[in-house]
This record gives sequence, structure tokens and C-alpha cells, in this order.
Amino acid sequence: MSKGPIFRLLAFLAIGLMIVILPFAIGGTPSPLAANPGAAALMQQSPTQAGQPQASPAPAVTFTLRTGMSGMKLSFTGVGGQIDGQVNPDLHVQTGQSVRIILVNGDGMLHDLSIPDFNVTTAQIQQVNSQAEITFTASKAGAFPYFCTLPGHRQAGMEGKLIVGQASPAAAQAVVQPAAADISRDPADLPGPLPNRPPQHVRVDLVSEEVTGQLANGVTYTYWTFNGKIPGPFIRVRVGDQVEVHLTNPTSSTMTHSVDFHAVTGPGGGATVTQTPPGGETSFTFTALNPGLFIYHCATPSVAEHIANGMFGMILVEPEGGLPKVDQEYYVMQSELYTTGAFGQTGHQDLSMDKLMAETPTYYVFNGETDALTTRHPLHAKVGETVRLFFGDAGPNMISSFHIIGEIMDRVYDQASLTSAPLTNVQTTLVPAGGAAVVELKLQVPGRYLLVDHAISRMDLGLMGYLLVDGPPAPEIFLGTPTAGSGH
Repeated sequence: MSKGPIFRLLAFLAIGLMIVILPFAIGGTPSPLAANPGAAALMQQSPTQAGQPQASPAPAVTFTLRTGMSGMKLSFTGVGGQIDGQVNPDLHVQTGQSVRIILVNGDGMLHDLSIPDFNVTTAQIQQVNSQAEITFTASKAGAFPYFCTLPGHRQAGMEGKLIVGQASPAAAQAVVQPAAADISRDPADLPGPLPNRPPQHVRVDLVSEEVTGQLANGVTYTYWTFNGKIPGPFIRVRVGDQVEVHLTNPTSSTMTHSVDFHAVTGPGGGATVTQTPPGGETSFTFTALNPGLFIYHCATPSVAEHIANGMFGMILVEPEGGLPKVDQEYYVMQSELYTTGAFGQTGHQDLSMDKLMAETPTYYVFNGETDALTTRHPLHAKVGETVRLFFGDAGPNMISSFHIIGEIMDRVYDQASLTSAPLTNVQTTLVPAGGAAVVELKLQVPGRYLLVDHAISRMDLGLMGYLLVDGPPAPEIFLGTPTAGSGH
């Protein structure tokens, strides 16, 4: 045989071999139907498939997320499609769908993105506009967190949800945020200044209500409250008033409850005569001798447990002639919660007595829950207005270093002493557990101001509020250009 036919035979065999192995080389097992059209025709005529519609695989889907900041928090922001501009968007996919997530660095910090439930994590990226990506199959239904694994970044806000197998965002929302009551009191929910009047008789009615409420996104907790909200109602009286307190404990309660007013001169602040079992009612009367802003709380053993679960509020005893006039007044209380689960762990959480006794809180909150003063009830004001904050620290254990980022407190009535001259031009004020302060500030520049505790790690454990100020720009006071990814 001549060399020509031999070379032609070898070439023919090589081409056949490439046809067989090429699909493996480019990324997977070759489809029998693609490799053998005749087999496809035979399968279409198979008795087990005849007359039945063929299920198509779910189409692949791609999401793009850009790292950056939203307000004072780190975040992922959606790019393009239905998630465009959304902060930490829910990513909705079908079960069995191939999912590709592209991570774009928008802030020059080191980041990645991980979904542990599907065992995927991007490479870490730092250069602005650099990218990394993951591709996986959404093989199981449910709501799964995605987050940045860099230390502190998840706690600082870089977390969202991958929702698999939910037909609509509304259906997915039911998974992410279980139905629960909003137990947070609107900080604007307080009575206005009292008229200039002589002392009088004032009746106060408190009901101890045990309520399952939302603590954080996807997290519920059984709170113990006064009148169904945290904090309890803001009580406003004038020095010299005779105050008649009634405490009712419904038959549905699981505990005995009571109330101790720090404004009371008398045994237990009233707690000794208000230990009220389920189905009971108690009362007492006291004279408001001392002006000031005072805490009240449940004082049934374990007292720390009752306070941690939400049984606290404040009473203002106005001095003679009242307080100076301001444009807005708000009611804010800080507290800690000690849950059995870790911070951010979804589902229903119970109180951990071990954490409570060790004084290691899981959450720090304003007005009962992590979103109380941000998405639910932010504070509002206008440029030129003076705002007064009645601020209390319920504890039960931790001191607050109260601070407003971007503002200076013009006047602080330290320890809520209304008969002492206020401190002026204060940056941060200490408020002890079981104590209070009255803070006043005049607003000069529009924007969003953050209420925080300057024990600043607590901001990553749920403690933040917004003061939203509307009005014309004031470039003579503040003028700046937002940085990339700042969210402003």
C-alpha cells in the first residue's frame, strides 16, 4: 500500500476521534441526542414518551452585584434588570436553574461573595471595577443567605437572600420575613407639652402584653411589653401631679408582671404593690415630687429577664412652667436582647439566660427591633428646626455612648436633670443603664443623620436610627462630593 492511502486513513481516524472527544474538552458530557440525531428521532418515538410534552430545563440566569456603601453600611447593589439599584437585593431563581453571579468591586475594598448552602464562593477582589463570578445549580428550594466573608463585612451590611423556587417576590417575602407584629413604637408617638397649669390628678393605665414580634429580617421574638409596644407609652406629667397607676395582666400572660417607676418616692418605685399575676389588676398612687426624665420597667424576678424582653418605658415630669418650646420631639430608647441563636440567625428566637447572666448581648436595638428607626419609623425634621430627643437606656446591662453622626448636640440635660444648666456643644453623651438624657439640636444642613451608640461595634449588631432632614442645601456649612459606591 502506498503512503497516500495510509495518510488519508490516519487523517480520517483522527477526525473521527476529535468528533468523539471534542464535547468533553469544551466543558461537559456530550449530549447523546446532539451526537446522534438518529437517537433523538428514536427517542421521540419511544412508547414511554409518545404523546407527552417534554420538560425543558430551566433557563440560565445571571445577576450582577456591585460592592459599595449605602448610607453608613457596606452593601451589594444590583446592576441591571429587575434588581437594578436595589441594595442587597433578593435574587429569585427557579429550582434546578443554572445561576451565574458576577461580583464587581465598586469601592476598592477587599470583598468576595459566598453562598455556603451551595458551597460556592467567588475569588476575593479589591481593585475598583475588577470582577469575580460563581456559577452553580440552584438544586434545592428555600431562602439562602449570600454575603461577604471578609471579617466584619457581613455584620456591616453585606448580606442578601437567594430565593429558590418561589413563584413571586411576594411569596418569597413570606419566607424571608415571617408574619409578626411590629412591636416598635414610633418615636413620634408621645404626648405634646403640657399647658401651664397647677398640679392635678393623672391616671395611667398599663397592660402587660406578651407579643410575638419581628426582631430583625427573618427573625421573630416573643416580647413582653407594656401596652403592646417597645418602649411602653411615654407618660407626661407636671411636677406636683398626683399620678394613679393601674397595671393589668391579661389571663393570656404566662408570667406575673409589675412596674417600678424611677420617678416614684416610695418602696420599690411601686413594684412592691404591683406584682400582678395573670388575670389580675393592681394600682397605686404617687406624687411626682422631682422634675426630670425617668425610666419605668417591670421589676418581677428575674428583673433582668423582664427588662431584656421589653418591659420598659419613660415618664417625663415637667418642671414648673414646662420646657422651652421646640419644633419636634421624639422618644427613643436603647436596649439589648440576648437570643439563643446567633445574630442574624433566622427563625424564632428565645431568650438565653446564659447570655443574659454573662452580659453578652446578641442584639442592640432602638425601640425594640433592628429596623425600628430606619425603615419603619425614621425621625423627620426640616432645616432650621430644633429637635428634642427624650433618650433612655433600658439596658438591662450596657451603658450607652449616645452619638448623632454628623451633628453636634447643642444642649444636653445630663442624666436628664432638668433643673441643672444643660451642657452645650456635646459630641457624645454617656447614658447609664436605667438612665436617661434630654438632647436638643438645631438642624442646619439637609441629609440623613445616624443615631448610634459610639461603642460602634453595636451598629453592626442592629443599633442604628435615621434622622432625615429636608431643606435647601447649605454649601457655606457643608459641601462635598460623594465617593464612588457611597449610596448618596
